[in-house]
Amino acid sequence: MNLLTRYLGREIYFSIALVFAALLMLFAFLDLIHELNVMGQGQYHLGYVLLFVVLTVPGHVHELFPVAVLVGAIFALVQMAANSELTIYRASGASLWQMIVALFKIALPLAVLSFVIGEFVAPPSEQMAQQLRLKAQNAQVTLKEFRSGVWVKDERSFVNVKNVMPDTSLLNIDIYRFSEDYRLQAITNAKQAHFIEPGRWLLEGVLETRFDKHGTSIDAVPSLEWRSALNPDLLSVLLVVPEQMSAYGLYQYAGHLKDNKQKSARYEIAMWSKLVYPFALMVMMLLALPFASYQRRSGGVGAMIFMGIVLGLVFHFAGRLFASLGALNDWQPFISATGMTGLFLALGLATLWWTERR
Repeated sequence: MNLLTRYLGREIYFSIALVFAALLMLFAFLDLIHELNVMGQGQYHLGYVLLFVVLTVPGHVHELFPVAVLVGAIFALVQMAANSELTIYRASGASLWQMIVALFKIALPLAVLSFVIGEFVAPPSEQMAQQLRLKAQNAQVTLKEFRSGVWVKDERSFVNVKNVMPDTSLLNIDIYRFSEDYRLQAITNAKQAHFIEPGRWLLEGVLETRFDKHGTSIDAVPSLEWRSALNPDLLSVLLVVPEQMSAYGLYQYAGHLKDNKQKSARYEIAMWSKLVYPFALMVMMLLALPFASYQRRSGGVGAMIFMGIVLGLVFHFAGRLFASLGALNDWQPFISATGMTGLFLALGLATLWWTERR
């Protein structure tokens, strides 16, 4: 059995590597074409464009893992079935359960690799890519949650931020501070804010308006220390979409939103998707196993590969659609994130049962 596992693993890993190479070249080429449209803005020349494309590759690797595993496993199994290798294994006493265990053993290193890339490699790489492009273009992130910018609740204050620079310093900040009985106490406007250490920011170009029982007073000061729970890690989510963040980063930001009574469904769904993603690779391996019953009269190898590609793309895009619907309709985040994986698991088990009955 160990010999079967090693042989299967060698064939499947080689096929997955080929599929990955083709998919990554395709996606990198599409990214290159997209970035060439904005090349020339500021200092954003060809060298920066190529570096940006390279930095986005880890994100594509994590994103395409299930598709590559499914197509690669199908390709390897169909080729072995066409050469009657799997028939020999089954005839020599290898049961269906032993085949499933062998595929799960093969998938386990891939699941670990997927988790490591998705948690520790892709998020910082994606953030570096976005910061590189913004700095080269001499640009800034303009927040468009509302026309007035993004609003963040910070304890008893409401913070309005118009712009975030690539180094996560803030431009054009308004801080509305309220009392415990929800009376407006002060409005602080600052041209810029720099992070000092956890819990402390330095505001520059400050105009503070205070409201009390004696009337209104206005003070203008060059700089002022601002104590806030906000930090660059929380603000960095404005540079990267939730799907490209780490599970830990998503957990932190979702917790921040919950603490401030704000909707966190999109970030919770992305977090659960990250955690369940490695198990999706196991499901892809299981779904590929029924193709081991391939017979030449059933159609060509190309037809089997095409079916695998279609299944992989359905999993990828339908999963995103299901997660988006969950965020829009306030479905339970865990169900929204795992629904498509569960559906494909049921499909794989049903297909296995049907092929075994035949």
